[in-house]
Amino acid sequence: MRLGIFGGTFDPIHYGHLLLAETARETLGLDRVLFIPAKIPPHKRRKHLTSEEHRVAMLRLALRGNPFFSLELYELRQNEVSYTVYTLEYLRRKYPNGELFLLMGEDMLRIFPDWYEPRRICELATLALIGRGGQEILDLSFLNGLTTRERLRQIRASRVPMPAVAISSTEIRKRVKAGKSVKYWLPESVRKYIEKNDLY
Repeated sequence: MRLGIFGGTFDPIHYGHLLLAETARETLGLDRVLFIPAKIPPHKRRKHLTSEEHRVAMLRLALRGNPFFSLELYELRQNEVSYTVYTLEYLRRKYPNGELFLLMGEDMLRIFPDWYEPRRICELATLALIGRGGQEILDLSFLNGLTTRERLRQIRASRVPMPAVAISSTEIRKRVKAGKSVKYWLPESVRKYIEKNDLY
């Protein structure tokens, strides 16, 4: 089984997230994409995250009806920072015959060597880099000391070209706070949930 691993705060989930996941699924021939909401993301330590209950509820609404998308709550069950390496080790145990692809924006790749245990991450999963707006892939030479030549070849072969989509959770939160419309920025069921629960 080929599994796409898609982590984030998803606060809230929006069409950019869903397009990324579907593009990766199609490009890489994934059997499933696992959406994994973070409890305490090490690279996005906002002072306030919307409650886990609300973020999970919005994810369930957004993923409903797509048999290729699943919700994995492993990180929310932990009482610590959501380090990717621990999540991948858990998924390796859960899916011992699975091939893991860690979906990652090329912007995050620049700081990947500073992540916790990047060598181990490269052992556990292939980095599937999301190229925004048809950009060329970054020079991967700085990963030479972190993984094998074969894994680098797999990383290059697993790039996912994606159209530029100027939608972000940050902008959605700002617009909601300012009383502006977010219709067509995210699934209508999620928009109604935000409105009903007076989020942001």
